[in-house]
Amino acid sequence: MHPASTNPPALPAGFSLRALTPDDAAAVVELVRADEIAVLGEAFLDVADLLGTWARPSFRLDTDTVGVIDRQGRLVAFAELSTPERAEAVVAPAVRGLGIGSVLAGWLERRAVEHGSVIVGQTLASQHHGAVQLLRSRGYAPRWTSWVLRLPPTAQIVQPALPAGWVIRAFLPGRDEQAAYRTVEDAFGEWPHRPPVTYDDWAAMILGRPRFQPWQLLLATDPEGAVRGVAALALSDDGQGWIEQLAVARDHRGRGLGRALLAAGFAATRDHGARDAMLSTDSRTGALDLYLHVGMVVQAEFVQWAKRMTATAGS
Repeated sequence: MHPASTNPPALPAGFSLRALTPDDAAAVVELVRADEIAVLGEAFLDVADLLGTWARPSFRLDTDTVGVIDRQGRLVAFAELSTPERAEAVVAPAVRGLGIGSVLAGWLERRAVEHGSVIVGQTLASQHHGAVQLLRSRGYAPRWTSWVLRLPPTAQIVQPALPAGWVIRAFLPGRDEQAAYRTVEDAFGEWPHRPPVTYDDWAAMILGRPRFQPWQLLLATDPEGAVRGVAALALSDDGQGWIEQLAVARDHRGRGLGRALLAAGFAATRDHGARDAMLSTDSRTGALDLYLHVGMVVQAEFVQWAKRMTATAGS
């Protein structure tokens, strides 16, 4: 049973709560994109991003999401607990100031406790002052900083030389799945405060992304053919080319593989019609200087706000 149905938070008159369904995807994306445009001046989320997240086996729409519906049956706010520690909530500008954000924050905190989490966090743009103020008032504090970066469309893409015997090639379905996943998971597992991701969840977000094609997963292989680096790419409906994941095995860093994968990813997305080359990173990775060095420019800054949970959280 949906938690909201057993312990419904108090909403203003005329609004109701229900779990989201796959049919709500377009409305959720519209809410997020409107919020991004209002705060940042441009939108980043694509429907395929959301569908990939929702397709993970570990995620349940019926228990880990909630939508706020107005009298006209429109979705005007939503919240999701994407992982036991990672929350997101958006309230449409027209209904802010009514206490809906507090209701959703309380729901997310209670749901995190039900998952057994001791921490819950939400990433907000630095300029999102109202949402930041709400989280501060509920005891949240900054945890790390993240950035969205863009390679200017006029920037020249220079492909660095690889060590002898190394190549960058496209993913081969039926052969490379586990090696690519393991390379990414081992590298990302080094980050502090980053929970493990199962193969099935990773595959849903990367290989199962709508319209995925093998060129969107680039692999750096050593002279024996072993996968040592990965760049996962995505194309948005807005003509943005994203490097969704970039990972190099620890024992093979310092050889220029990360920069070579970046350049190959930028070139591949341009070749397939992307106007911009984009990626996001955060202060846990230590990779910001690399991206700035290759000519990328910070487009937006975000802060992860987190709160340590107790059994009475969400009040």
